[in-house]
Amino acid sequence: MCSTYHYLSHAYHIAGRYLDGYMKGDEHHFPDFGIASVYAEQVKGNDLSRELAKEHSFRLSEAIDDALTLGTGKLAVDGVLLICEHGDYKYNDRGQKLYPRYEYFKQVATTFEKSGRTVPVFCDKHLSYDRTKAAEMVATAKKMSFPLMAGSSLPVTWRRPELEFALGTKITEALLVSRGELEIYGIHALEALQCMVERRFAGADPKPANQGVKAVTCLQGDAVWKAGDEGVWSWELLEHALGRSTSRNAGDIRANCRRFPRPATWGNFVKGPIAFVVEYADGLKATVLQLDGHVADETFACRVAGEKKPSSCLFWLPPPPGAAFLEALASHTETFFATGKAPYPVERTQLTGGVLDYALESRVKESKRLETPDLDIRYNPPADSGFMRGDYAKPVK
Repeated sequence: MCSTYHYLSHAYHIAGRYLDGYMKGDEHHFPDFGIASVYAEQVKGNDLSRELAKEHSFRLSEAIDDALTLGTGKLAVDGVLLICEHGDYKYNDRGQKLYPRYEYFKQVATTFEKSGRTVPVFCDKHLSYDRTKAAEMVATAKKMSFPLMAGSSLPVTWRRPELEFALGTKITEALLVSRGELEIYGIHALEALQCMVERRFAGADPKPANQGVKAVTCLQGDAVWKAGDEGVWSWELLEHALGRSTSRNAGDIRANCRRFPRPATWGNFVKGPIAFVVEYADGLKATVLQLDGHVADETFACRVAGEKKPSSCLFWLPPPPGAAFLEALASHTETFFATGKAPYPVERTQLTGGVLDYALESRVKESKRLETPDLDIRYNPPADSGFMRGDYAKPVK
C-alpha cells in the first residue's frame, strides 16, 4: 500500500525491486516474493500503478483491506509494504507533514484481527509524525505478535569508509551533519546517528540496553553557532564529519547557511542552520546539525574512549534514477518477509521518531529544552549493522 506511486517515488524504488529485481553480488536477483496487489491512495496524471499492474499482472485495490485480502475477505498475502511517502498532505504548525502511516497501519491491524492471521509489516521511514501514535503501533504489533520493521534507508546504505563499531564500543560524544526539509530529512539524520551510537551497548545483559533519551533541544540560526562556541557540540567533530563530505561547499559555513534559498520543491521551509541537541539517559551527548547551503549529504563523527582521533564516515547515497540506497532497504525487507525477523529493532525508529517529534516541538516553543520521559526506550543493537559493503557499480567482466 502506498500514498502515491509515481516515477522516483519511494513506492517506485522499493516495490519496483520486487517487480524488476536488482543486482545482488554479481548477479541480477529476483526476489522470492512478488507484488500481489497495490493500494495507491492518491492517483494522479503521473501515476504508474495502473500501467505497472497491466505489465506485471498484479491486482489494483481501492481499499487497504481489499489489497490485503485480494478480495477474498481473508488475509491472502505473505507480507505488507506500507509506503506512505510523497503525495499531497497538509503540514501542522510544527512543520510535520501529516502522512497517514498510523491510519494505514490501523487498517492493516484490523484486517489481521478479522482474519485471525498476521504477517510481517514494513513501514517506510518513521512510524508516525506523532510519537504517541508510533508507540501505539509498536505496542499493537507486540500485542498481536506480528513482526514490525520500520525506518530510513540511511542505516543500511553504503558507508565511506565502512565504519562499524564493535558492540560495547564506548562512544563519548557524537555528531551527525545533514541537510534537507526539516522533518522529512530529520528522520534520516536521526536514524543515521542512532544506528552508530546504539553500538555503545554490548547487548549481553539480561535486560535490553537503555537506549533512551532524557531531553531534546532544537536550536536555530545564530544560536547554533553560539552553542558550538560554548561546547554544546564540538567544532572538532564537525570538521571530521565535513572531512568525509563529497558536497562540502567552499567558503564560510555561516555565510553559506545564511544564503541558502528556499528550494522550489520543499513543502515547508525552515531557515537554518538547525541543531537537534540530544541528551541520552546514560550521559552520551549527541547533536544533529542540518547545514543546508554548506552540505548536501550526511556525515558522522564521534569520539571513542581511549582513541585520540575521532572516527568518521559518509553515508553514501547513490543518486537517482537508481537511488540504490532504497534498493539496500528493499533487500532487507525481502529478508524480513522470508524470516519473519526484523534486521534491527523497530524500537530504534520509535526512538528516532520520538526525538524528531520533540525537536520540532522545541523549535516552535522558542528552543525550549524538553524532557522526554516517554523516550525511555530499551533495545539491544543488532550484531551486524546490515549496511551495504563494497561497490554499487558492477563493471562487466
